[in-house]
Amino acid sequence: MERTALLRSLSCSSLACNKFLFSAPKHSRSFLSKSSSVSAATAARYHRRLVPNRSLLHRNSWRSLARASSHSSSLRFGLNNKHFSSLSPRAVASPPTQPSSDIAGVGDEVAEKFGFEKVSEEFIGECKSKAVLFKHKKTGAEVMSVSNDDENKVFGIVFRTPPKDSTGIPHILEHSVLCGSRKYPLKEPFVELLKGSLHTFLNAFTYPDRTCYPVASTNSKDFYNLVDVYLDAVFFPKCIEDFQTFQQEGWHYELNDPSEDITYKGVVFNEMKGVYSQPDNLLGRTAQQANNTYGVDSGGDPLVIPKLTFEEFKEFHRKYYHPSNARIWFYGDDDPSERLRILSEYLDMFDASTAPNESKVEPQKLFSEPVRIVEKYPAGDGGDLKKKHMVCLNWLLSDKPLDLQTELTLGFLDHLILGTPASPLRKVLLESGLGDAIIGGGVEDELLQPQFSIGLKGVSDDDIPKVEELIMSSLRKLAEEGFDTEAVEASMNTIEFSLRENNTGSFPRGLSLMLRSMGKWIYDMDPFEPLKYEQPLSDLKARIAEEGSKAVFSPLIEKFILNNPHCVTIEMQPDPEKASRDEAAEKENLEKVKASMTEEDLAELARATEELKLKQETPDPPEALKCVPSLSLHDIPKEPIRIPTELIGRKTGGISVYPFTSSIRGKEDPSSHIIVRGKSMAGRADDLFNLINCVLQEVQFTDQQRFKQFVSQSKARMENRLRGGGHGIAAARMDAKLNVAGWISEQMGGVSYLEFLQALEEKVDNDWAGISSSLEEIRKSLLSKEGCLVNMTADGKTLSKTEKFVGKFLDLLPSKSLVERASWNVRLPSNNEAIVIPTQVNYVGKAANLYDRGYQLSGSAYVISKHVSNTWLWDRVRVSGGAYGGFCNFDTHSGVFTFLSYRDPNLLKTLDIYDGTGDFLRELKMDDDTLTKAIIGTIGDVDAYQLPDAKGYSSLVRYLLGISEEERQRRREEILSTSLKDFKEFADAIDAVKDNGVAVAVASPDDVEAANKERLNFFQVKKAL
Repeated sequence: MERTALLRSLSCSSLACNKFLFSAPKHSRSFLSKSSSVSAATAARYHRRLVPNRSLLHRNSWRSLARASSHSSSLRFGLNNKHFSSLSPRAVASPPTQPSSDIAGVGDEVAEKFGFEKVSEEFIGECKSKAVLFKHKKTGAEVMSVSNDDENKVFGIVFRTPPKDSTGIPHILEHSVLCGSRKYPLKEPFVELLKGSLHTFLNAFTYPDRTCYPVASTNSKDFYNLVDVYLDAVFFPKCIEDFQTFQQEGWHYELNDPSEDITYKGVVFNEMKGVYSQPDNLLGRTAQQANNTYGVDSGGDPLVIPKLTFEEFKEFHRKYYHPSNARIWFYGDDDPSERLRILSEYLDMFDASTAPNESKVEPQKLFSEPVRIVEKYPAGDGGDLKKKHMVCLNWLLSDKPLDLQTELTLGFLDHLILGTPASPLRKVLLESGLGDAIIGGGVEDELLQPQFSIGLKGVSDDDIPKVEELIMSSLRKLAEEGFDTEAVEASMNTIEFSLRENNTGSFPRGLSLMLRSMGKWIYDMDPFEPLKYEQPLSDLKARIAEEGSKAVFSPLIEKFILNNPHCVTIEMQPDPEKASRDEAAEKENLEKVKASMTEEDLAELARATEELKLKQETPDPPEALKCVPSLSLHDIPKEPIRIPTELIGRKTGGISVYPFTSSIRGKEDPSSHIIVRGKSMAGRADDLFNLINCVLQEVQFTDQQRFKQFVSQSKARMENRLRGGGHGIAAARMDAKLNVAGWISEQMGGVSYLEFLQALEEKVDNDWAGISSSLEEIRKSLLSKEGCLVNMTADGKTLSKTEKFVGKFLDLLPSKSLVERASWNVRLPSNNEAIVIPTQVNYVGKAANLYDRGYQLSGSAYVISKHVSNTWLWDRVRVSGGAYGGFCNFDTHSGVFTFLSYRDPNLLKTLDIYDGTGDFLRELKMDDDTLTKAIIGTIGDVDAYQLPDAKGYSSLVRYLLGISEEERQRRREEILSTSLKDFKEFADAIDAVKDNGVAVAVASPDDVEAANKERLNFFQVKKAL
């Protein structure tokens, strides 16, 4: 899940989800910025070095700003299933913003002084910026200088780099130029930049037809340092003279000893082997059936990469990495004259070249008839392989670039078709049952020609034709019938609001604008045009109002899809042998290579391998390190950012942070979240969100003693819980033995957590640096827009006013966690266990999973469990047994039924009472009055009174656990219709605790010893205190 906002009105309730997926390059430098990310959906097209994330990179057209992923829907309230008002403020056309007199400019004389001429100048009201296009007279390099009051300054230099084969030259070169340069002759100068820079972005992207090198920083000194390193890297890299850099980043034969096998090594080679192992990436690559540069892989095909020579590599840089072939972007509040001065120092060293002509991208001609391709992808041999097929239909929409009005209209159409869960094509595919998930990114328009892709994966081989027909018939129906008026209005509002908001999160806004502009500029079109949406948007709205949405959108469906012969259908078939075959083929090829070598050749290769490793392991000399520009301590604030705790009480109703983990009925993976709760007066909502952000992101883990106090306090609380609330400890321990959610919770709140705290308390003194680093890593792993859910409870008016503060809060969150999500299948051993503590009373528990026994949930279980607690356990455990309390609980999410006692003098005797519950139910006699009371008592629990904040929190939990209003109604009806028969039938289910349950007791040493003598080694003993 990406960032989501749940907004709860006191009068009506609905979930609202508003997020946008923007495409980006496929491969990039591993020096990932603090905020950069890349769409997994576009991982098959644009190359970068790290595993791709969900992206907040904006596409090159404003259509992309409004491009919604499968997770998005319009913000709205719902009442009686009728949407009556939009939560998003209605965005209306407004007059262009007037230029600000405060924005600095560059006079013609200054431009002339530095060798530039001013081509054009405009004030872009949509981004409140003065944009000037310059041209370097000597080389023809084009420079877009965008000035405004944004302190997050951005620089980028982009080269058109169309490859002619799949050796991956652009990708390998993108890696390699960043491995040292003329002025900065280090192995990895960017590692040093990361150590001493305040960058907000530091990365590089390889597209199929261009390579981008962007940086960003809010500190002017730091910003110009980064700019200088990047300029020197792209124009004067060491790699074109250093064969070992080419080997390291691209590919080479590796042989440690002549007697061993030769292997392929190389950063890009291994990266692309991983890319080509992923089915979705293979599908995307296969779909690129083109006769131009898009028909090859700029990232590199592992089968082709080893054909690349060092001479070809050097020639590619000489040809394309030239100012004449460059588009350069500056953005922010820095001095625009200084931008030109810095550039002139580099550009003046070059003469004009023919690169602009050689790098032009030729359009792909449309096919005269459809094409069908069947390919294999590597699959595991588990499960039913017949149901693991993928099918995707791909259309190239035009043989030439589209005008922006058509692009914008296609963007709206794309959002209508696929942008929300309720969008017709998305909905019909997901509800068809023909596949597991949607593949294909809808409209993709970041290259010269736009395309449209849609399909399903997890498809049975017999259902492939059904999927294709369903897609086509659904599109025909949309063309014939058009779209619902409310859907068109909602889509228009969503997209327009996004355009005006220009919400890029923590991703530099200037970089998103650069990528948007570059989508036209790189093809020799107007770089200003993609930044201006007011007029085209107004024209589109007027046209829809005048002609109707069907007249606007249906012709597009017919022209670009239904009547378009350029359709490439890709079917991907699972092949459990493919991976092994590919490995065998590579091994065979390498064996042939080795067989062709003489003993002298092998010895030389082993020597070269050792030499490369020695270079990689040898640190840069101190004098080389000194050449890299960096900030000093004087540039860094002396005081850490402190949490204004006194403001929390004054401006809010309090803030709390805690983990939430629960099983979800019917699913293997649990729901696990960090929850931050707070409350404030309506007028303090901004303060509330600011303080929450401060608590989460701005605290620095530098105060060792304060942290140790927290650890000690937490340990003490846990020890108190053991002694005073052992029943909770026992319950958590049993859950940890029975389900993953229980295990997670126990690690953060049970005996395991206590043991962790005990070790941590000692570690604080011995390894504070390691702990501080781990805390920061944990924060970076937890905090991101993806998975962020905001639940608000207030009256409708306050919700509307507060939405902007929610957006601001989300904007400040990182775009993506630094770690990938993982599924855990972990439990504690399912043995009986005694947690021994110094106590005179016991806490005795026993539990089992009733769903494992085959029990199907009914609302009657709530009535039965309540009755068991109030009768059988009360009488036997408390009244007869002498315990302070005895009760049971049925977790309907996990299926775990738990018996517990509190301050119990007994141990085995209480366990025997639990085991007798099934017989109690079978022999139970109950008149109507008793049954009615049991039902009413249960309804009283279900309908427990809640204040507004509790109502909002309950709705959040239901959402997290997938509990619908329909299910709630069904359970209520089952409660009200509970009969004595239900009690009798439940006896068999509850016997699972007797037959298969695990017992955990928090007990005294003597009682545990006695129990183990009576029933030989019944408990495994664990000493906790």
